[in-house]
Formats: sequence, structure tokens, C-alpha cells
Amino acid sequence: MTPFPLGRPARLAVLASGRGTNLEALMEAFPPGNSLGEVALVLSDNPGALALERARRRGVEAVALPWAGRRAFEEEALALLAARRVDAVLLAGFMRLLSPRFVAPWYGRLLNIHPSLLPDYPGLRVHQRVLEAGEKETGSTVHFVDQGMDTGPILLQGRVPVLPGDTPEVLEARLLHLEHRLYPRAVRLLLLGLAFPPPEGLEGLLGEEAARLFHRLSPREKPLYLRALALLRAWGKEELSGPAFLGRAGEWGRGAFIAAHLLAEDHPALRAELWALPREVRERALAALALVESPS
Repeated sequence: MTPFPLGRPARLAVLASGRGTNLEALMEAFPPGNSLGEVALVLSDNPGALALERARRRGVEAVALPWAGRRAFEEEALALLAARRVDAVLLAGFMRLLSPRFVAPWYGRLLNIHPSLLPDYPGLRVHQRVLEAGEKETGSTVHFVDQGMDTGPILLQGRVPVLPGDTPEVLEARLLHLEHRLYPRAVRLLLLGLAFPPPEGLEGLLGEEAARLFHRLSPREKPLYLRALALLRAWGKEELSGPAFLGRAGEWGRGAFIAAHLLAEDHPALRAELWALPREVRERALAALALVESPS
């Protein structure tokens, strides 16, 4: 289903086109010696990108691949990723649409962060469009990259309010603070094997009733169920996945869904419910939370 966890630190590559603020957050979260992984390579289609300088200051290999067309760029990038034995690719302000030829072999190991609550507001000019629509809330989404534009399965989302008098610039700054926490957390979930795109063969794994329920969920709901599935698998309770999706797996199912929520966002009431669960369930859930919340 997923190559993670690897049993060793993952080698991460970041593709960036501009300032590299999310790159900086990722390098801070995944430095050399981190037990989950380290940023080992930074690639940019823009030789003047500040992201390249940020990487060099931290001693991370930084390579400019000036854009001479998609095919040429992707051939060079794919060769470098293979030569550097990269395990996952993270897009951070990379302003090019990658082709199916690039995406397909990396699917499930290729992430992007987008400054909206997908599936709403894909594409460009996001903050202006949010303000013009009169939204009261916006956010950012880390998602798996597929062959569309901002259409891949959602991994993790975070939210911020839209306030009276906000401008696109104010919203952008507010979201950057969120993204610098959200993206590293999403990558930790990936590397721990707690996040993956919807797998094939769900009927065989969950049973037909639970699989039908999952397919009816909205794109924003599906990541919660997949995290619960991953937790039950990690706890040796995979056979409870289908019943858990249907609310019929007792305290193990409840613990998995509470922990799945808390892996995305802390919530005092859910923390209290977690402590009310049987000790074995509670300890497994707390151990999973500690892995994601630890700087490793």
C-alpha cells in the first residue's frame, strides 16, 4: 500500500521556485540525523530562487535546473532523484505543473501544499478569490500529487479565519505561519506510514458495506478514515478496520478515530475522551501521537 515506514531515515527532495519559506520549515524539521528523514536535495527551475540559497546555507545540496521545457526539466530531475536515492518528493512553492510521466512513478510519495481548503479554490490567485467570495474561513492543504492541478487526495488540512479588512497579502502571511507547522506534520505522517492515498481493493480489505461508505465520503473526510485504518493496522487490529468505519469496532475503533483526529489537530475534549479509554488502547494512541509530535 505504501513504502513507509522504511525502517531507516528517508531521503527527501524539495522542489521550489521562489522564496523557500516552506523549504526552510522542512529543513528545520528534517535535518541530518533526524530518525524519520532528512532533506537531502533541493531542486529549482529558477536559478535565482532564494530557496537555493537557503538550502546552501544549511549545507543541503541545491541544484538549479533552468526551465527549458517540461520534458527536459523532468528528465534531469528524475535522473537526480534516482542518483541521490530519494524516497519522497515535496513540492514547496514549485510553480510548474508536472507531467504524468513524472507523477506516475512517484504517486503516493509526491506531496504538495496548496493555500486553500481543497477541493475549493484550486489553481492561482487563491487569496483574492477567497476574499471576493466572502469566505469567513480559509486554510492550507497538503495533498498527494496526481495528474491534475491540485486534485490529488488530501493528506492534511489546517484552517485560519478570514477577518474584516484582510487583504491577499495579510491572508498569505497568516497562512504561511500555519503551513510551516502543517507541512512537516504531514510529512511525518507519511514517513510513519500513517498517511497514504486511498488504496485499491478496499472491498476486500474493509468489506463491501464499509467500502461503500468510504467511497461516499467527501475528499476532506477520507483522510481521517485512512489514518484510522493505518492506526488499526499498526496496532495489529486491521481486521477491525471495516467494523470501525461503520462504528462497530468498540473501544479499539473509537480509539483509532480519536487518535486520527488528534493526529491532524489537537482538541481538548477528544484528549479527555482518549484518557477515558482502556489503558491498552490509550497507550497505543498516545504512542502514535508522540511519534508525530516529536521532533525526532
